[in-house]
Amino acid sequence: MANSKLRAFLAVARHGSFSAGARSLGLTQPTITTQIQALERQHNLELFHRRGRRAELSSVGRQLLPIAQQLLMLESEADGLLRDCGTLVRGQLRLGAVGPFHVIEMVDAFRRDYPQIELSIRVGNSASVLADLDNYVIDVGVLAGLHDDPTYHTTLYARHPVIVFARHDHPLAKRDSIPIQALQGQPMLHRERGSTTRLAFEKAIAEHDVTPRMVMEIGSREALREAVARGIGLGVVSEAEFIPGDELRAIRIEGDPVHTETYLYCLAERRVSQLVDTFLSCADQARRQR
Repeated sequence: MANSKLRAFLAVARHGSFSAGARSLGLTQPTITTQIQALERQHNLELFHRRGRRAELSSVGRQLLPIAQQLLMLESEADGLLRDCGTLVRGQLRLGAVGPFHVIEMVDAFRRDYPQIELSIRVGNSASVLADLDNYVIDVGVLAGLHDDPTYHTTLYARHPVIVFARHDHPLAKRDSIPIQALQGQPMLHRERGSTTRLAFEKAIAEHDVTPRMVMEIGSREALREAVARGIGLGVVSEAEFIPGDELRAIRIEGDPVHTETYLYCLAERRVSQLVDTFLSCADQARRQR
């Protein structure tokens, strides 16, 4: 199977159409269509279902996707090894993260030592970052929380207390810290189900028999911050992710009973990759200097 055909297949699969896939590769649509059709005719099967301008993966296409991604990833690593003799004089490192806060300090540490390596960051939720790792779309993931799965190699990067934040005129905003019991009956906003911060907070209030009045579920940090600024309710956030503002006040929870953790993830099979190993070493150095 020619690599150009595999690249055409991956481009269409990622972008959902032949025209967008062609643009991503700098090719014309007829060229990429011809490559896909040749692949389908060669094996007497259909890789995509054409629905107007959209192209949806067939059952066979979905099975081929992770294999094609892995093949091209391994080819890229082999080319890099042979070309640069392990000196990391050039290459590309792709990161995925649930937020920009710690990944940026890791990137800064890495770029100081390896400025010639091209870096990219995809931001998403935990599920999408892990899916990108599984599908070889990224090399390293930065996640809040531990997923105990032998598929991945994980490294603890940092532990962060979770704080409450309030509009400046809220009664609790006058205090630097509060016991967790002070949240009893308070109107609160929470993140979407599956949020690591939400899970940690709900576990802590259950352990302390505290029942806030949950008024709204909000699916992004930015929207949560805006809702708190408008006085709709209190919010909780990792201290590392809190963005100060004139309208907002951060309030510590006494004893820090709630915390989240940042972990670095890579596929266990790729832990020996020189590029991945070098990034993990730079991240560890950044952690020690914090």
